[in-house]
Amino acid sequence: MRRQTFIRTAAIAAAVSVLAGGSTAAASDRTRPADTHAWPQRLVDRSPDLVQPKSLTVDRSIGTRRAAQEVHLAQQLYTFWNTGQRKYLDAAVAPEFRDNTLPEGRPQGPAGPLFASKDFRTAVPDLTCELSDVLIAGDRITARLVFRGHFTGTFNGVRGTGRRVDFNAIDIQHVGTDRIVEDWHIEDNQTLLTQLGVSG
Repeated sequence: MRRQTFIRTAAIAAAVSVLAGGSTAAASDRTRPADTHAWPQRLVDRSPDLVQPKSLTVDRSIGTRRAAQEVHLAQQLYTFWNTGQRKYLDAAVAPEFRDNTLPEGRPQGPAGPLFASKDFRTAVPDLTCELSDVLIAGDRITARLVFRGHFTGTFNGVRGTGRRVDFNAIDIQHVGTDRIVEDWHIEDNQTLLTQLGVSG
């Protein structure tokens, strides 16, 4: 239990450091200056259909195989959010996946992200998800995301007028043996609602 709490705390601290302008190199990489940025970048799947992380920080102590697996899971999950295509979600999350910050009205399990993606794309059909920062420590993936698009659909009965949407989100994903088993997330909903023109 203490180890899990430490890992979660370390992931959050690393996220805060990057968001505050900290280094994008893992602490363990500091002893290898020439390889500081090269090693994490070698873990990225360069397939053209997958989103590419803008910045990547990886705890070298988890080993190359596990690190590459977690980077790939992040790419698959956020390619789902970037495209809405279910095959990427199925590849990234386990059937027993649990959302620990489940919004009201969203179903639990893998059905939750499917519901949210479909619902949001009703309002913003051209939605994209930029994988701005990825931090991997132990069995945790922390990601900072930027969602963009145009409100040309409908939201809560309101018809869009083409307003631009651009807001941030932070996720922490817990990786099991081969896929993501649970997550915690927070979105800048106030900015989103303001941009949609539906905030009070």
